[in-house]
Amino acid sequence: MWDNATIQMLLVGIGESLYMTVFSALFGYVIGLPLGILLVISARDGIRPNASLYKVLDVIVNVTRSIPFLLLMVMLIPVTRAIVGTSLGPTAAIVSLTFSAAPFIARMVESSLMEVDKGVIEAAHSMGASDRQIILKVLLPEAVPSLINGATIAIATILGYSATAGFIGGGGLGAIAVNYGYYRYQTDIMLVTVLLLVVVVQIFQEIGMRSAGKSDKRKS
Repeated sequence: MWDNATIQMLLVGIGESLYMTVFSALFGYVIGLPLGILLVISARDGIRPNASLYKVLDVIVNVTRSIPFLLLMVMLIPVTRAIVGTSLGPTAAIVSLTFSAAPFIARMVESSLMEVDKGVIEAAHSMGASDRQIILKVLLPEAVPSLINGATIAIATILGYSATAGFIGGGGLGAIAVNYGYYRYQTDIMLVTVLLLVVVVQIFQEIGMRSAGKSDKRKS
């Protein structure tokens, strides 16, 4: 059973899972990072309070986060086909993964930025810093360790979602687990795919923890 074809299949599955995870995380941050920043600066105690804007963004994030990923993938099939031309395969899964990850990332970014000492922000204000300078030179740099920790959690979550995508043709290790471990009752392949997913998550977590530690100025 564990011939070259099976090993090659698992290697391809790992590659597809990493492909989906990395690009979904990148696109998720393209949407989620600005959204998280807007949530922080428009909050009641933000640098530019705007109750209406905050409420709208808050509702959008909460609603989109509440939709189960599998249902979201089904709902986005027409959108996915319009963007990539198909609803099957790893590239198609990236669309749904991005839409699912973006609001989660926005909350992670919001939480990280809210941890920044208000005194540092007030000091920047007193020195005449603009809102843009406060965001780029105070908020984001001060929150780097927490942002890295949040990114680590987000990547692990996206990897888990990518496995779920295998149920409707998303590819990767999830598809292997479903097609061979579930439908063909090959328990050994199911266990191996789960183990591989755990190993990949641990690698990402280790990289994230080390990066966060090195970027924390309080430990230097």
